[in-house]
Amino acid sequence: MKRFFERLVESILTVSGTITTLIILLMVIFLFKEGLGFFRNSNIEKAYSLAVNSENPVNELSSKQIKLIFDYEITHWNEVGGSDEEIVPFRLDEIFSRYSDEELGEDYEYLPEKLNEVIEETPGIVAFIPTQYLPENQSGKPIQSNVLKTDNLSFSDFFQGTEWLPTATPAPQFGLMPLLMGTLWVSLFAILIALPLGLGVAVYLSELAGKRMRQFLKPTIELLAGIPSVVYGFFGLVVLAPFVQNLLHLPVGETAFTGSLVLAIMALPTIITIAEDAMQNTPQAMREASLGLGANHWQTIYRVVIPYSASGISAAVVLGIGRAIGETMAVLMVTGNAAVIPHSLFEPVRTIPATIAAELGEAPAGGSHYQALFLLACILFVITMIISISAEMISKRQPKGL
Repeated sequence: MKRFFERLVESILTVSGTITTLIILLMVIFLFKEGLGFFRNSNIEKAYSLAVNSENPVNELSSKQIKLIFDYEITHWNEVGGSDEEIVPFRLDEIFSRYSDEELGEDYEYLPEKLNEVIEETPGIVAFIPTQYLPENQSGKPIQSNVLKTDNLSFSDFFQGTEWLPTATPAPQFGLMPLLMGTLWVSLFAILIALPLGLGVAVYLSELAGKRMRQFLKPTIELLAGIPSVVYGFFGLVVLAPFVQNLLHLPVGETAFTGSLVLAIMALPTIITIAEDAMQNTPQAMREASLGLGANHWQTIYRVVIPYSASGISAAVVLGIGRAIGETMAVLMVTGNAAVIPHSLFEPVRTIPATIAAELGEAPAGGSHYQALFLLACILFVITMIISISAEMISKRQPKGL
């Protein structure tokens, strides 16, 4: 009977582990399937086309050029390889100010014909119109000779792009650089703040604090790790942001620096707990040998204890970085949510996790914006996986002298 019970438990654990592994694998496959589908989308809005005059020599525009044209920053065709003709951006709603409802037809059956008239009468025009309303030839087929070629979104558009404007028309901009830079800035400075404080507290708890003080502080610090991130975000928004704004005389308090402070506070319990446990594992005999050779207490700490526990301290730092990079709600609340490349620590920024949390609910399923957010999640997954593997490898490294 006992043998049967043991086999039953073993089978349940095996099945449970297999199912869990399979679910995780399917989640990763789904994540990358949706994310990589981003590069199969056109560089302009789905179901829309760009039409030009039939005598215009330009037959292709990049996503960046399209945006600059419709933002009136590129004003002549010779700037994009065409003739010295002024560019005339045209959107579909302008047709209704040129023609009456009777001329367009009750069901807009004459709309393609009128669009063709406007396009052929305006040499410098670039018309952003639904594909279903493209001008037709006599056989009823859409005229393709004056439709600009639209390529799929490329790796350079995403990984080298400097603008994140998913709602821009006619060419949404999905540039990773502002979000990646914002994530790295906030996380890096959070670790620079948390690392010396965390190691200092870990040294105090392990080597200097009395037994009662350690028994009080250790559970209290570990309790900080269980506080929901939204609470940290609320504290940062209500307390830290106004404090930073008034102290540094900034226009706004929601900056990368404020986000770094909040993340530093959140990373401290992880760094302190793991680093202190690593220092506690230093054999007492090594401490006594150091003291016996004439070293004082502080010399023993930084010449024996810290070098011996270096792998554990390194793992604490790496896990602290992972906590900072993957944080969502707290960063979303205190960094200002400005998707621009930061030039200073005291400017608003936006991180990758905050972007996913803020925009995924509004992105149409299956669209380029939706898939771009999944691609951001893929990048975040790869970053955190590298961090986790690094922490695992570092933590398993044997201390010198063993």
